[in-house]
Amino acid sequence: MSKRNNLFIFILTLGVFGILNTEMGVVGILPQIAERFHVSVSQAGLLVSLFALAVAISGPILPLLFSGINRRKVLLFVLGVFVLSNIVSIFAPNFTIALIARVIPAFLHPVYISIALTAAASSVSEKEVPKAVSKVILGVSAGIVIGVPITTFIASATSLDLAMTFFAVVNAIAFMGVLLFVPSMPVKERLSYGAQLSVLKKPIIWQSITAVVFINAATAGVYSYFAEYLETITHISGTALSLMLVIFGVASLFGNVLGGKLLSKNAIKSVVIYPFVFGAVYILLFLMGKFTAPMIIIVVLWGILYAISNNISQYWITSAAPEAPEFANGLFLTAGNLGITIGTTVGGLFISGMGTQYIVLGGLLFLILSLIFILLRTFMYSPNKQLAK
Repeated sequence: MSKRNNLFIFILTLGVFGILNTEMGVVGILPQIAERFHVSVSQAGLLVSLFALAVAISGPILPLLFSGINRRKVLLFVLGVFVLSNIVSIFAPNFTIALIARVIPAFLHPVYISIALTAAASSVSEKEVPKAVSKVILGVSAGIVIGVPITTFIASATSLDLAMTFFAVVNAIAFMGVLLFVPSMPVKERLSYGAQLSVLKKPIIWQSITAVVFINAATAGVYSYFAEYLETITHISGTALSLMLVIFGVASLFGNVLGGKLLSKNAIKSVVIYPFVFGAVYILLFLMGKFTAPMIIIVVLWGILYAISNNISQYWITSAAPEAPEFANGLFLTAGNLGITIGTTVGGLFISGMGTQYIVLGGLLFLILSLIFILLRTFMYSPNKQLAK
């Protein structure tokens, strides 16, 4: 892969990081946001759940509508909107304005990610496509798990305003990178809307989408309240909380690499086993969450498995619709963010109704539901052949 392609893919990945950091970076500062706007932590969770809902709604639609426009122009437009919306969020006078400023750019989230995945793949030889795409997916993982501890640290060390400024700065740097170093990318060939939409006629795609929705509900439903859980149950806050988030983030980057290797070695078995392994970690979290030392080990395992869910989700949907990869990536984003919306909402209900510790039960419930649909697809579509792969 040439240095020019490496720079190109790095800029695409930086934009992905900025967008995902905007989406999930508030996880670590939800308590501070709730305090600023005088709302409950579960209400502040709407900043995560409604953002994800907007992505889920636009995921299969907007990438199609933007598919005929020069990709460089679209990338600049999306990043520009994210920069402006982040600036508005910093100065928002009330929670409603802050919420609106986050939801508007959320609709454009899947447009950038889909283009980034497609552009990265088309910039290299066929042999190097998996490597290029994995770097963009790494930006997704990094945006979720590295941006959170960075934002949390900035908020605890300085102020909430500076933490939110971090979102705008990263997107602004990505914008300048695209402006200065990314060439014009006119669309030469593209599948018709009908050809891409036809994959929705396949039962396997709906089984896969449902499984991915529940996988992401299981992971986000607990992780979205990570800071609240550690502060309330484990009694960790401030710098110690930031350190735990860093541990989670580093473990997640390792998990991203591990997930790719596991899927390459035996994809179907890896997907089937995943809910069982994550379920065991959630049970440990429920039983040992009050103790700091065990929580360090649990957070490492949690981080690894959280990242693997991204690899599994992307594989499970795109493998069901290989004939329309760009549309499949849009469906992957839609299913994932719909899961985040459902999981975060249900997690908030568990906190309000039963207490923070019991959000783990919601995660376990969604893992069981995901397993049902994973097994349904596995046994309906040549299970013996797939398990042998």
